[in-house]
Amino acid sequence: MPVSPVTPRPGAGHRLAELIRLRTVSALHGEPEQSAVAADFEAFPELMARLYPLVHQRLDHEVVDSTGLLFRWRGARAADPLVLMAHWDVVPAPADKAEWTAVGWEADPFAGTEDTVSGEPVVRGRGALDDKGPLVAVLEAVENLLAAGFTPDHDVWLVFGGDEEVGGRNAAAISDLLRERLQEEQGQGAEPWLVLDEGGAVVPAPLPFVQGTCAMVGLAEKGQAQLRLTVSGAGGHASSPPSGSPIPRLARALRRLERRPFPARLNGTTSAMLGALAPLASGAAGRALPWALRSGTMAARALGAMGGEAAALVRTTVAQTRLEAGTANNVLPSTATAVLDCRIVPGETVAGVRDGIVHRIADPGVQVELLHGQDPSDESPAEGDRFAALEAAVGTSWPDATTVPYLLMAATDSRHFHAWCRHVYRFAPLWMDDAQRASIHGENEWVSVASLERGERFHRGLITARGGRFPDSAEAAPGAMTAPGGQG
Repeated sequence: MPVSPVTPRPGAGHRLAELIRLRTVSALHGEPEQSAVAADFEAFPELMARLYPLVHQRLDHEVVDSTGLLFRWRGARAADPLVLMAHWDVVPAPADKAEWTAVGWEADPFAGTEDTVSGEPVVRGRGALDDKGPLVAVLEAVENLLAAGFTPDHDVWLVFGGDEEVGGRNAAAISDLLRERLQEEQGQGAEPWLVLDEGGAVVPAPLPFVQGTCAMVGLAEKGQAQLRLTVSGAGGHASSPPSGSPIPRLARALRRLERRPFPARLNGTTSAMLGALAPLASGAAGRALPWALRSGTMAARALGAMGGEAAALVRTTVAQTRLEAGTANNVLPSTATAVLDCRIVPGETVAGVRDGIVHRIADPGVQVELLHGQDPSDESPAEGDRFAALEAAVGTSWPDATTVPYLLMAATDSRHFHAWCRHVYRFAPLWMDDAQRASIHGENEWVSVASLERGERFHRGLITARGGRFPDSAEAAPGAMTAPGGQG
């Protein structure tokens, strides 16, 4: 059926650059000496309102838990809403030129620089990929649809957290609020049709034996446990060190953990990923993968042996992140400590990982204290109408990409929805090659304007695929829209 055309506004890159210039570093927010950061946190919603006027004029919106921004686009039906998430806080980056130059930034991280890479327009700065770029892709899509007069068949909620990088309390509060409102309106058990947050991206060859572009859609995210190991002793003068003093004893414990990693096991999400990648696999791996998947054990062992991110898909990882001991060069420390950051695969728990650490260390003189823990999220299905909707939206925006289920290593705000929502997915519809992914929480973060435009197209496709109406038109057909730039 014919629908009214949607012509995206030009200037998405410029709008992202403006948002990057606000130094919304959540780790610094609230610190007395960071008045400039506090001012930028106050200015960000005001700038959003100026850059996206229709979103603010036509959607209900409110602030939740100080920096959480919640928008409701009322559709013909309130039931089964679509929830689109992003966050607008960022991790720290040097603000002083001498500092950002010294660590390898090529431009001021908060300048929102617009230039080119290989002749292609790009936007540089902290948050370009994590997560102001994906935020802009959502806002651009909604603004463009509103400008065209589109009304969705179902409510669309926009959830934008301002503290994801420091724990996501905003998202937790918004999740509780939405659950309460939906179940008051729709009855016990009501939940969103689909929740989509940051996570995977459009990437080249996600594994060494795979060829082709893949849109990696997170079905689940690993849990996390932070543990502190402590060894205590008598201390004393360094001239006569006793055996079994805190540092050597702690070092022995850490060596034992390194020598005995957690076992590699194929979880449901990684199995689904390998099944989707099988048609793209080449060489001996491509020939062996279908056979290996039949048992799962061989596939898990192969990924575990590859190390790095491949191994992290199938096992709980233990990273040694902090060490502390001693107060002087010639004094034996009375205490030595180490902090471990464990990322937990689905099927394992915080309690089980702690017990596994204690068992591997096998030393009652090493105290193991849990500092923080969160079990892995549930695994959303890689089949059915929700995943198919994501796959169709990828097809409209990245037609050469294969949509692939994925296990996310990091934590996102969407984990707060998994307690009551069955269909929670993690995907930022932007291109991220290896260097760009390394720039997240690192240096020289950038995104191409063309990637932002494709991201806008993805979200526009996802929203319109559920149905809706343009002025004087019949119901919108799934994915019916025009290409970026107004071409059909």
